Amino acid sequence: MTLKVDSLTVEVSGKTILNKVSLDVEHGEAAVLMGPNGSGKTTLAYAVMGHPSYKVLSGSIELDGTDITSLPTHERARLGLTLAFQNPVEVPGVKLSYLLNVINAKLTKGFDLTYVDPRFVAWARSKASALGMKSELLSRDVNVGFSGGERKRAELLQVMALKPKYVILDEPDSGLDIDGIRIVGETIKEMVSSGIGVLIITHHAEITKFVRPSKVYVLLKGTVALRGGPELVDEVLSRGYEALEVR
Repeated sequence: MTLKVDSLTVEVSGKTILNKVSLDVEHGEAAVLMGPNGSGKTTLAYAVMGHPSYKVLSGSIELDGTDITSLPTHERARLGLTLAFQNPVEVPGVKLSYLLNVINAKLTKGFDLTYVDPRFVAWARSKASALGMKSELLSRDVNVGFSGGERKRAELLQVMALKPKYVILDEPDSGLDIDGIRIVGETIKEMVSSGIGVLIITHHAEITKFVRPSKVYVLLKGTVALRGGPELVDEVLSRGYEALEVR
């Protein structure tokens, strides 16, 4: 059971950004995609999730053996794929608690929005607290007036409510202090332990101090230049991207 990207070449606004990128993430596994700014990491995330502005020129994307390369984003989501954004947007007029309830209603009650499960409400409050979120954030509009760290925590809370098979986390450690990174790392470990496959996109890899990946990919100029185990993170951090050679 695997999320598999095979020889993916992607074009954005007429320019090729990714060239024959291949990687995979299994159920219950944390994998890391590292690379400097501008290397194509977010492009890969958007292409895998099916953003219409990111055109796949060649290659394929499979989710548990199903080719999803040509599927629209909502169909990929229905199959169990989720993306947590690097910069979560504001959603004025929609309270975070309401959004979470919509997610739960869709998963459990066939979109009956009149139903509020008190057990889910208790779960959401408990997880929000574990993420270091103030309880008042649940009653506020999604991300409106939230700090960068609060947005990241709220995004992770939504991911957990969705119960995906696979999740791509685009720089979950950016904009957080060390305590915030630790909390996010512990949350990712919890996801992995529950069987979710997690692809962590990062460029400075602070998150790997708290969640150790089984696979590491290094993206340079739109190509996977290096791949290996957790020791590769240490090599990147000690030598820097510019010193690395394609293997």
